[in-house]
Amino acid sequence: MKLLEGKVAIITGGTRGIGNAIVKLFAQHGAIVIFTFINSTELAKNIEKKFSYYSIIKGYKVDAVDLQASQEFSNKIYKEFGKIDILINNTGIIKDNLLLRMSKEDWDKVIETNLNSVFNFTKSVIIPMIKQRNGSIINMSSIIGINGNVGQANYAASKAGIIGFTKSIAKELGSRNIRCNAIAPGFINTEMNALLDDNKKKNYMNYISLKKIGNPIDVANCCLFFASDLSAYVTGEVLNVNGGMY
Repeated sequence: MKLLEGKVAIITGGTRGIGNAIVKLFAQHGAIVIFTFINSTELAKNIEKKFSYYSIIKGYKVDAVDLQASQEFSNKIYKEFGKIDILINNTGIIKDNLLLRMSKEDWDKVIETNLNSVFNFTKSVIIPMIKQRNGSIINMSSIIGINGNVGQANYAASKAGIIGFTKSIAKELGSRNIRCNAIAPGFINTEMNALLDDNKKKNYMNYISLKKIGNPIDVANCCLFFASDLSAYVTGEVLNVNGGMY
């Protein structure tokens, strides 16, 4: 059964890792998938070619940090397809360092990319969703936004901010039948985490109840739940996808 048949979904940061898994899964479930990227033009073309077997899928180079660019892009998608049913704010970066050594530039860049982009794209789809009186917004937070982590004050602040933002938007837009939820992944097998050395990975494993690293599809499946009518009475929630990481 296709859970997203005919729905229009915008996914930011859709070329790698979790974003890529969401793009593929949503296309398999019949959604019209629109994904954004910044530097991965060739990869985006390959994704379009590979997954277009399932559904309409298009990649666009859009800087989610730019409010005007985000608004113009969403307007374009709304004009072309007549609706925007789903938004997944997945764009994110890390620039880790102890606060003592963290530069203002690295602080600003992480907040801009991880948190401001969520504001920009959410704001850009609100009017279409209000007109439809329907919509699902899914924001990608992190276990670091809940628990914090040494050397990741900027990342933790951005991801914690996403949780507060999510709960506020759920209250603002609930009366218009627009839902807003967040997902907080733990240790997931992505390019970002592949850079960690084996000792760090082993150390993380000590704190994971299931004793294994998660995969992008584990997060994508939760996005599918929030995007579909299976979660029609769920809003303002944060779903931890972390294998029981504590």
